[in-house]
Amino acid sequence: MRVRFSAVLALLLGGSRICAGAAGHVSIAAAANLVFVLEPLDAGFTRANPGVAVTDTIGASGSLVSQIENGAPYDVFLSADLQYPKKLIGAGGAKASSLVVFAMGRLVLWTARPGLDISTVVTAVHSPLLKRLAIANPATAPYGRAAEEVLARLGIAGEVRTRLVFGENISQTAEFVMSGNADAGFVALSLVLSPKLRDKGRWLEVPPELYAPIAQGAVLTLQGAGNPAARRYLAYLASPPARAVFVRFGYGSP
Repeated sequence: MRVRFSAVLALLLGGSRICAGAAGHVSIAAAANLVFVLEPLDAGFTRANPGVAVTDTIGASGSLVSQIENGAPYDVFLSADLQYPKKLIGAGGAKASSLVVFAMGRLVLWTARPGLDISTVVTAVHSPLLKRLAIANPATAPYGRAAEEVLARLGIAGEVRTRLVFGENISQTAEFVMSGNADAGFVALSLVLSPKLRDKGRWLEVPPELYAPIAQGAVLTLQGAGNPAARRYLAYLASPPARAVFVRFGYGSP
């Protein structure tokens, strides 16, 4: 199994994610908000497809696109938005007809800092306890762009600019909060609902009207388009068992 993501979250997650076999192999490149979702998702897929091995690589959506464009051998790309799959299609790296929206992401403000009032985003930003606010890198992470949009719409982007710390992806952003290197952070709801993090800290769901809908898209790469197991994985994302996993982790339906 090949998985790349934050070391601290890796320790929390633990264990293996794949059921190995010889009947086929699917290589997944997945946005970091899916780090905890993939374990039950892959397990359900391999139960329905005995003998198929699934490997996952986790990262910021923009970084994964760059890897695929530079020849990384992934079959399925699970993005945190639609922009990056469309970019990959435009560059000739993915099959246009395979593009689907598999989930709607939700953004939360999360803190592990005792005493920090997060009753609203503005209240948190105005608190003297908020020295550092973590967001994912907006240049490569759609949840980071959503966080920037929230701050701008609330008129507090300038006020908080010098206190921002940027995670390479949403998992690293969560690590900053969990480790105390940030007093609060904008992260995916799926992270704070995971069994590993749901009892750690406090969170506030950001009102969805403050940011553009986070429609998460999946697409087959050119390599994946010729892989029957990869095509089955993409189809599995719309199945009732997969939908149940997404709902459990707080995602909205497409």
